[in-house]
Amino acid sequence: MLRPQPIGVFPGVAGLLVLPPVPRGEELVAGMLRGWLPQPWPAGWEFFARALAGEDGDALIRRLPEGPEGIFNRFVLRPEPEVYAWAGERLGPEWLPLLDAVAWRVGLCPAPPDPEGADGELAAFLLATQAYAALQRGDRAAGLERLRTAAGAAEEVSPVLAARLYAEWAALCHVEAGREDEAIEGYRRAIRLLEDSDFPEVRAELWFQLGSAYQGLAGGRKGPLLEAARCYQEALKVFRRDTHPEAYAMAQMNLALAYLAMPPEDRAARLRAAVAVQALREALRVFQRDTHPELWASATLNLANALQHVPSAHPANNLREAVALYDQVLAVRRPGEDPLGYARVLANQGNALAHLGHLAQAEPRLQEARRLFQEHGDTGAAAAVEAVLEDIGRLRRRQATPAPAEEGGGMTRGTP
Repeated sequence: MLRPQPIGVFPGVAGLLVLPPVPRGEELVAGMLRGWLPQPWPAGWEFFARALAGEDGDALIRRLPEGPEGIFNRFVLRPEPEVYAWAGERLGPEWLPLLDAVAWRVGLCPAPPDPEGADGELAAFLLATQAYAALQRGDRAAGLERLRTAAGAAEEVSPVLAARLYAEWAALCHVEAGREDEAIEGYRRAIRLLEDSDFPEVRAELWFQLGSAYQGLAGGRKGPLLEAARCYQEALKVFRRDTHPEAYAMAQMNLALAYLAMPPEDRAARLRAAVAVQALREALRVFQRDTHPELWASATLNLANALQHVPSAHPANNLREAVALYDQVLAVRRPGEDPLGYARVLANQGNALAHLGHLAQAEPRLQEARRLFQEHGDTGAAAAVEAVLEDIGRLRRRQATPAPAEEGGGMTRGTP
């Protein structure tokens, strides 16, 4: 068998195929392990090039080379019980663990093979298969341990495979309470391994995931939120609106939320707020109501909230735009589906209307929001709305009984 193999490096079926020996094969594989494709492809590897291009299985089978690589790849391309048995009868002992690993992944083998005796990228592939089996049966600790071991086994010989495995390990740590720091370590290690590779989209996705990890553990702290923002900016160097529209919009929205969550007590707060508003507007150039209804609603709501609360030289204009945006969200939200979410939109819109002086429009919205909060047990939000209604009541009494000009009066800023 030619070693190393680019197994696990490329997405889709190509990530399971093996290559036969060809002239300069080891040199060419060394480049493929970093994402650099041969130019031109050797004649014996044409099937692999076509697999990367998305050609279907039957067409690829007709191009497979003779020998054990062709037998193994035939099973990868046609993972059926009879082909599994046929390949098992014809392949030598060194091939069987790899064959059984693929068979387990497609549901034809009851348990993944033992990686004992394997090394490098093949050991990593077999260990990763064992990790997936452990996760499938609910043994999360064993799954995480084997994934990390698999990544370590691949690191010297196949940095891209190692990066993918570290990223999978980090993603599992990311969703587990108390392991956010490990997730950050895993994502950063994966990004470093991909520095000398031709996988810009993969690196950009890892930057995005790393930003999400920082944002998730920030708890309002400025340091992690700044790190999250830097990560999203790295992702946006690759994710452009014309080439990766959805990834671009998600990165813009998360960037905005990271900036808006920072404490607004330093000189850069106004600039961050302006960048956040612009980022949300960029997200909404992609997330349209008819194509991405949920993401559109989320971005529209976040933009309305940002316009209402960020510093501005034209606060009344911002408040009027926020009120209109809340109307757009309320047109698609239903109180029966998400009563607390609906109540929050009503409360924020009522607050904006009150600050514009439209008290008659603000009160019924705030009263409905208070009722929904009370009915569904959110006493803190109900109390916040009640405070705004009390402010409106005081303002109405002052308007009814004019006070001396120097005493003044107005609304306090507040929202659930």
